[in-house]
Amino acid sequence: MSDPVLTQVDAALEPALDRLFDLLKIESISTDPTYKAPCKAAADWLVEDLKSIGFEASRRDTTGHPMVVAHGGDGAPHLLFYGHYDVQPVDPIDLWDKPPFEPELQDTAKGKVIRGRGASDDKGQLMTFVEACRAWVNIHGSLPCKITILFEGEEESGSPSLIPFLEANRDELTCDLALVCDTGMFDPQTPAITTMLRGMVGEELTITAADKDLHSGMYGGAAINPIRVLSDILASLHDDTGRITVPGFYDGVQELTPELKAQWDALGFDEAAFLGGVDLSVPAGETGYSVLEQVWSRPTCDVNGIWGGYTGAGFKTVLPSKASAKLSFRLVPGQDAHKIQKDFQEFVRSKLPEDCSVEFKSKDASDATAMPLDNPSFEKARAALTEEWPKPAVFAGCGGSIPIVGHFKTYLGMDSLLIGFGLEDDQLHSPNEKYNLSSFHKGIRSWVRVLDALSK
Repeated sequence: MSDPVLTQVDAALEPALDRLFDLLKIESISTDPTYKAPCKAAADWLVEDLKSIGFEASRRDTTGHPMVVAHGGDGAPHLLFYGHYDVQPVDPIDLWDKPPFEPELQDTAKGKVIRGRGASDDKGQLMTFVEACRAWVNIHGSLPCKITILFEGEEESGSPSLIPFLEANRDELTCDLALVCDTGMFDPQTPAITTMLRGMVGEELTITAADKDLHSGMYGGAAINPIRVLSDILASLHDDTGRITVPGFYDGVQELTPELKAQWDALGFDEAAFLGGVDLSVPAGETGYSVLEQVWSRPTCDVNGIWGGYTGAGFKTVLPSKASAKLSFRLVPGQDAHKIQKDFQEFVRSKLPEDCSVEFKSKDASDATAMPLDNPSFEKARAALTEEWPKPAVFAGCGGSIPIVGHFKTYLGMDSLLIGFGLEDDQLHSPNEKYNLSSFHKGIRSWVRVLDALSK
């Protein structure tokens, strides 16, 4: 490792914070059209900052908010770094202790934090990489390898311009490997490379019986109640061990490798504290799997909402004509999202009694993503992170989904290395968002080490 670069990072931390604060002050809320100008201003700020390091950088306008694309360095490998400069709305504003776009460094019981909207998601994260590049150029006069940067301005509003942009600029953006910073650490001392992302199937179903709501005194008992039908179907989705009963649901699901399971077991994850933090105590997933496995590597089915009949004040004694529910399935590598969507609909239809029909509104159907751990870059990066942090880096799973990873694979044919330094208590999307100063400082140092490792 080039120690002078790390020394440069330490010496230049204060101006690096000043630059981050300048970016955090820009109100780049992508979902609100009122903030179109600030989003453009954030893109322009990044272009100028990247140019100051020596990148060839430009703002690329889209039908929505701009992309920022930059190229620098030479030699192998060719890396694509992705982040997003847009942020979530700040509502409810009255719950912020300080104005959300007036960032500051604060002392807390757990150490110094950078407070402000976008501090962790994702401006602080993307600037760790930019500052690592700056330190490398300041010491060596050039980057350690060829680097392309893509900063998006619509990640927090559904990325409507992203896929068309990837398709239109495929040749320019295709690299050997993508680096994605929009992730976190396992805990404040344990860095993580996220290697498993769950897919998603979303369904809304409405069961209809009679052609109108019925008087329960006149029709109760004789007429089928769609709420009862819906409740029976939803209750039958899991057996007594927590397994999902839709036929074929587990087709393709793989058990963890012994090596990965050993890594996760060694983390010392506190199940009681995890559940106790939300006033729960008993794991409700599949019997025989740890809570960490249930969240990171096992598929799930959850009812997200249910309604039907009269729900206002007092009573209205009716048999409703319709009953509805919304469900989501979180999927793991090996499962076919579209097949599961079809199998679930067939499962529901098979349980419908006479006089009932069902209508489906499908939302999402995206497969899970598993990174190829046999790619040498992943072990190189893990070793580099381990050098920087108190505890060894771990290959981690993720209970959620990061669509950009699938898009890079589908449209650019690239695998992604997901490294970020956010923490669970960063209050993403919430008032008083923060990013630990240690995450920012050691995040910069981490990227210096990772770039050095990948370029060898």
